[in-house]
Amino acid sequence: MSQKTTLRQFLKDNAANLPAPLSELDHLLHSIARTAKTVHGHVSRAAITDLYGKAGSSNIQGEEQQKLDVLANTLFITTFRESNLVCVVGSEEEEEIVLTDNNDAEYVVAMDPLDGSSNIDVNVSIGTIFSVFKRKTEKGTKPKVEDVLQKGTDQLIGGYVLYGTATALVFTTGNGVHIFTYDPKGGDFLLTHNNLEIPKDSKTYSCNEGGFLGFTEGVKKYIDFCKESEYKARYIGSLVADFHRNMLKGGIFIYPSTQKAPKGKLRLLYECNPLAFIAEQAGGKAYDGRTRIMDIDPESLHQRTTYYVGSAAMVDKALELISEHE
Repeated sequence: MSQKTTLRQFLKDNAANLPAPLSELDHLLHSIARTAKTVHGHVSRAAITDLYGKAGSSNIQGEEQQKLDVLANTLFITTFRESNLVCVVGSEEEEEIVLTDNNDAEYVVAMDPLDGSSNIDVNVSIGTIFSVFKRKTEKGTKPKVEDVLQKGTDQLIGGYVLYGTATALVFTTGNGVHIFTYDPKGGDFLLTHNNLEIPKDSKTYSCNEGGFLGFTEGVKKYIDFCKESEYKARYIGSLVADFHRNMLKGGIFIYPSTQKAPKGKLRLLYECNPLAFIAEQAGGKAYDGRTRIMDIDPESLHQRTTYYVGSAAMVDKALELISEHE
C-alpha cells in the first residue's frame, strides 16, 4: 500500500498555486484541521459525555442551539483568535461579527461551526463549513462587518469538514478540490481524493419534499421531471452530508423558496458560498435559481438564499424549468 500524502506535504508541493503565502495558509488550514480533530472527538463521544441535546439557547435565526453547536463555535473562534492570522469571524451562532483583537491580521473567516444540528442526537453525519477571505479594511484598523460581507468570488479558501463514518476535510483554494481523511491512528489528515470532479450528470436529487405544496411552479415542474425520469431521491437533512454524497456520486441539492421561507433557508455567506466554490472547482454549478451564487453581493451577515447546487447538467435542467414556468 502506497504512503498517503499529508496535508502539510500537499500544501508544500502546491505552494506555487496557493492564493496567499504558504506559511500563512498552512498555519490556517492546520488550525482548522486541529480543531476539526477536537470536534471529531467530541462528536464521537457525545452520547457518553452528555453532549447530546439542546443548550437552552437560540441563535440569531431563532433556531434552538444544540450543546455541540455551542461547543464547536467556541472551539473554532478560539482557534482563529489564537492563530494571529484572523482579524474577524462571522459565525452562524453569533448575532454580530466576532473580533479577535488581532487588528494586524489579514484574514477573515465566515463559518457554520456545526451544520446539521437536527441530526446530532440521532448519530447522522454533520459538518463544519467555512470560507476564508482577505480583509477589505486596512491592516492595523478595527475590522468591520464589510470585511465579512464579500462575494463568493473573493474567497481564498472554501471548505468543509464532514464528521461521519470517517472525518474528512474538503477544500479548494481555486485550484481543484481535494479531500483529506482523518487517520485517528496516525493523527494526520491524509490525501484520499485529489482534483475531485463531480459527475456532470446524475439521477439523484436531494430535496426536502415536505414543503412541495409551497414550492413555486417551476420547482414543482423540476421535481415532477425527476420523478417521471425515475431519479432517486436522497435527502439526509444535513447539508454537508447531502452535498458530499453528490460531489462523489453526482446529483443536485435543492433548497428552494417556500411559503414559510420565501427567501430560502440556507445562509449565503457561510453555507452556500463555500460549497458553491467547491462545486464549481469540481466542474459543478451553484445558482439561486437565476443568479450564480458566487456573484451575489451579500447585504447582511445572516442573509438567506435559495440554492441549487451539484452536477452541471442537473442544475442546468432545473434552471431551464424554473425559467419556463416562473
